Amino acid sequence: MTIEAGQPLGQPTTVRQGGARRPLGELGLAALGRAGRAALLATGRPPVPDALEPLVRVHRRHHPQADLGLLARAYRLAEASHRGQKRKSGEPYITHPLAVTMILAQLGAGTTTLVASLLHDTVEDTELTLDQVGAGFGPEVAYLVDGVTKLEKVDFGAAAEAETFRKMLVATGDDVRVMVIKLADRLHNMRTIRHMKPASQVRIAKVTRDVLIPLAERLGIQVLKAELEDIVFATLHPEEHARTRALMTGHEAEPDTLLEPFARQLARQLAEGGVAAEVTVRPRHCVSLHRVLLRRAAVPGPDGRPQGPRPADFGRLLVVVEENADCYAVLGELHTCWTPLPGEFKDFVAAPKFNLYQSLHTAVALSGGAVVEVLVRTRRMHEVAETGVVALGDPSPAGAVQDADELDRTDPARPGWLSRLLEWQQETPDPDAFWSALTADLAGDREITVVTESGETLQLRAGATCVDAAYLLGEETGHRCIGARVNGRLTALSTVLEDGDQIAVLTETLPAGGGPPSGPAPEWLAHARTPAARLAIERWLADPPARQPVVRTGPAGGQPAPPGRPAAERRAAPVAVAGRPGASVRLARCCTPVPPDEVAGYPIRGGAVAVHRTGCPAGERMRADGRAELEVRWQSEGAPAAGHRATLRAEALNRPRLLADLTAAISGAGVGIVSAEVEPPQESRVRHTYTVELPEPAALPGLMRAMLKVSGVYDVSRPQAPEGS
Repeated sequence: MTIEAGQPLGQPTTVRQGGARRPLGELGLAALGRAGRAALLATGRPPVPDALEPLVRVHRRHHPQADLGLLARAYRLAEASHRGQKRKSGEPYITHPLAVTMILAQLGAGTTTLVASLLHDTVEDTELTLDQVGAGFGPEVAYLVDGVTKLEKVDFGAAAEAETFRKMLVATGDDVRVMVIKLADRLHNMRTIRHMKPASQVRIAKVTRDVLIPLAERLGIQVLKAELEDIVFATLHPEEHARTRALMTGHEAEPDTLLEPFARQLARQLAEGGVAAEVTVRPRHCVSLHRVLLRRAAVPGPDGRPQGPRPADFGRLLVVVEENADCYAVLGELHTCWTPLPGEFKDFVAAPKFNLYQSLHTAVALSGGAVVEVLVRTRRMHEVAETGVVALGDPSPAGAVQDADELDRTDPARPGWLSRLLEWQQETPDPDAFWSALTADLAGDREITVVTESGETLQLRAGATCVDAAYLLGEETGHRCIGARVNGRLTALSTVLEDGDQIAVLTETLPAGGGPPSGPAPEWLAHARTPAARLAIERWLADPPARQPVVRTGPAGGQPAPPGRPAAERRAAPVAVAGRPGASVRLARCCTPVPPDEVAGYPIRGGAVAVHRTGCPAGERMRADGRAELEVRWQSEGAPAAGHRATLRAEALNRPRLLADLTAAISGAGVGIVSAEVEPPQESRVRHTYTVELPEPAALPGLMRAMLKVSGVYDVSRPQAPEGS
């Protein structure tokens, strides 16, 4: 059975029979129901209450061997406990747990989940206790009921809502069904939100938008997420919702001259190609259409005006096949017979989304110029795409041995995003801080996967930076982070990571005598996108560890001089200029002179002297332009403020991991990398250029020898000037 996204889950759904006719004499559904009840009575088992009949029919489609006696017993207890209570709509309260349980039954949830759903409000709103639930239905049902039970405002005040969600997240970490029940509960409440006060409607809709809908997305329950989005849209933006609904209604009233004919044409083409497939038109739900229309209106048409809706905007084609290989066979037929649009193909079969979603996405242009989007997936992929973790079945008991293949052992109860939430929520005791961090973490609509150079896989929210990756590797790694290498190139810590990036976090080496690392800078907070990174940085900045005294040969760049010493004595000039004592000296960046290089000085603006290596083309041009060459000499005690920097160029045969090995050789020599540039390979040869900061000038020859020892490197030199100078 397929539940269409956007179709209210509480309404009956249709089951496609694929055109097959029922054999003569076969019982219909009504007759089967009567026969089943007669069989139950004949065996002496009590029939289920009439109120449960619709729910039982739906549940039996997914679980033919379900324990109906357990469901009946849970319903009778819930009905007796809620008897006399009314909802704001005036209906008996028992209609709410019944409706929530129907939603879960349509999703295909198991019997235990349905039992907990029938009882989910009893502990919160009636005299029934959690111990009584556990005694009557077992600890598993009691755990689920406790997980969705709200905390009392009497005890928590204004923090009750935030702490309730914290409690639910913690419970979801052990059993994902807690959040599934909560989402179904919120869906039914949103369906009846019109009975609430206007202010309450807005408040509930905003919490649903900011927290519950992102959670439904992360759990992959698309049918539930789509309906929640539409109701929130209607509540918060009624005018825009009404306009979009009017467009949908008008389109539905007109004959479909594009998508349905193309679906039939594609089905014929696939049949001729020997691919068994079911091709249907999948209408967009209201919010999905609204987003398409916004994108359409933002792009001017040929006349310069915003573009209006097109027939293809109202739906997409869904192709459902039997095997994974058939997905690519369909793709081949599509791209052979119609023109695919560049950049529109996405393979979520080979690389599933973080919520286990799998499909092939593509778009093709038809003969008339219309563009149609097509989704291709197997039947199993379709079940998971629609109902997410519910389609994976109930979680295995803790400690159960899994014999499945390693690739199939994804634990739906502990996906990466949930594990991160559970980690940082423990470190945010303040409810307001927790709520802000929760909504911020859920704001990203997708996750990305990056891989470290050592092969470790990191799951991050979209928009995460190198800072977030460093702290995901551990708080100690984050505090020691001094740089990052993304896809083989050195990059800033603020660099936003993309899905599939390869990253290496560069860390400082702690002193031999121990002591804390340098730690994060305040500006890192502007780069951190994940709560875990922000919390760790804020803790460090609020209470940095005490520094141990460090023996230095001289103050490092940016460090204050000891009190009482004149600024001129903090660091002597690296070179002395004959006839110009005290002149400001600048070591040229084009040739990066280092003692004991032969050097020459040339006057520049402001009375300063630029020092170039002898033979540097830039220095030779200055002399040719008429600037006087000044005699300069290195001073034994002098050093530039930023330390001696040198530029090195490595010529090598291109091979995998060459950049990683070269940077490792530089770091192994105790030298810091300021910048790096890798030119595109030419005829299997590649050129790397590094600017490094030397601990002392004498380290340069040893560094060059270490780089030359790297496999594939055949020359290391010091360039005289940048290319093209």
